[in-house]
Amino acid sequence: MEKFKFLSGINGVEVELNKDLSRYSTMRLNAIGDLITIKEIKSAVQVIQVLKKEKIGYSILGMGANTLLKEKSEAPYLHLDLDFDNNYLLEVKESYLFPASVKLSVLTGHAIKFNLVGWEVFTGIPATIGGAIFMNAGTKLGELKKIVEEVTYINQEGQIINRKISEKDLSYRKNHFLKDGELIVQAKIKNLGTDSKISKIIKDYLKLRKETQPLNKLTCGCVFKNKIVNNSDQTTTVYRAGHYIDITGLKGFQYKKLRISPVHANFIENLGGATYSDIVEFIKIIQQKLVEKHGIFFETEVRL
Repeated sequence: MEKFKFLSGINGVEVELNKDLSRYSTMRLNAIGDLITIKEIKSAVQVIQVLKKEKIGYSILGMGANTLLKEKSEAPYLHLDLDFDNNYLLEVKESYLFPASVKLSVLTGHAIKFNLVGWEVFTGIPATIGGAIFMNAGTKLGELKKIVEEVTYINQEGQIINRKISEKDLSYRKNHFLKDGELIVQAKIKNLGTDSKISKIIKDYLKLRKETQPLNKLTCGCVFKNKIVNNSDQTTTVYRAGHYIDITGLKGFQYKKLRISPVHANFIENLGGATYSDIVEFIKIIQQKLVEKHGIFFETEVRL
């Protein structure tokens, strides 16, 4: 009996069993699993409805920049590959409606060309729009929440939901409106006007990232969230994870086939052949050392 045969009648769906998923993670961890690639929003609705009916759980997989894939996943992965015509970006609009699978690098090119204010916040982030909104991705230049107007997602029942996004819906590296298994399929993004300085800001920040982050290595991006403490006097203290890993003397520290980057201490490099179990163990070791040395527990930014 063919696995997932109940999906065979749905257009725009490709099922690949026991697929090598290493290239679906920017860290290139050794991983095998069943991949369901979806090319249309209406197909995604049907897939989620059928999987619910068959009582089959699933995980959602974007570019894999902030996700660690297990060596072998029993649950299938859903991966969006929705059509997008780049001609849509030939001129400036007040707001833009993008499929969730569009990469942020595509938007950055548009922002540089037209100097769009607000779009500098996601400069250099290796993610799709859907994945970036899911975790409210950001940089030192700001967070995505300042330009997200509306999100369309499919809920656990297979219903399409359109949600206007407010400040309370997104906070530091998280969203507050999606439940497990709910899938972002498109998003409306606004620009905050134009400014001739934006192009230079983006290019300068891209240059800075190349100089200060191991972009040519196999990483998942920043591993730990910075710890933000709201003080009683209404001030805020930020404990930067990379700084504390650095002053603990862990830069370059190697565990199995993994290494804390000598360039930026909040990045872990896969030296080749690392697995999910390896990095989970390594993360726990780092967290323990930071607690012992500084009394600070840093939560993971990467999804485990």
